[in-house]
Amino acid sequence: MNSDRIKILFFDVGGILLSNGWGHESRKLASEQFKLDYAEVNALHNFIFNVYEIGSITLDEYLDTVIFNKERQFTREDFKAFMYEQSVELPDMLAWLKKWKKNCGFRVISINNEGKELNDYRVKKFGLHDCFDAFISSCEVKMRKPDPGIWQLAMGIAQVSPKQCVYFDDRLMFVNTAQKLGIRAFQHTDFETTKQILEQLKTENLN
Repeated sequence: MNSDRIKILFFDVGGILLSNGWGHESRKLASEQFKLDYAEVNALHNFIFNVYEIGSITLDEYLDTVIFNKERQFTREDFKAFMYEQSVELPDMLAWLKKWKKNCGFRVISINNEGKELNDYRVKKFGLHDCFDAFISSCEVKMRKPDPGIWQLAMGIAQVSPKQCVYFDDRLMFVNTAQKLGIRAFQHTDFETTKQILEQLKTENLN
């Protein structure tokens, strides 16, 4: 019975705790602010962003392809600063989770798709070490969701079975992938709902 007790909570980051690092809304804003052709930027982004997210190229190499493939009237530093500024804390969840984690009885690990420079910035800027015991980030493990291997790797690192894990993500496709692996998974829709689920999991584990 005890062997099936939940030991690990896996969390996505963008869309739950923080805004997405470099989502389509941010790219639209960048296109307006820097007077770029959004359709062209988006097409090039879609070709290469996955390669950046699995750590095969640097942020500068990504920008060489998507933005600085021609002469621009702005600097690389200005554009990077804009990219980093798109990361903001979402209301309530992160601050609450940092406090709740201290005596929740679970280890908490992130599983996220993020390029290295953006990932490193977000971890440091928003104090994510206070929230997570470990980071299974696509840029470090060379796999990205929805590859089932990233969850399998996370379970291997944590030395737990699927029944001992719970996963939270705002994207239903990733929730479904985790569920197919036997992981209990929930789609995050809002702070109050996820908070209630977490409190219930804590209560279940104490019984």
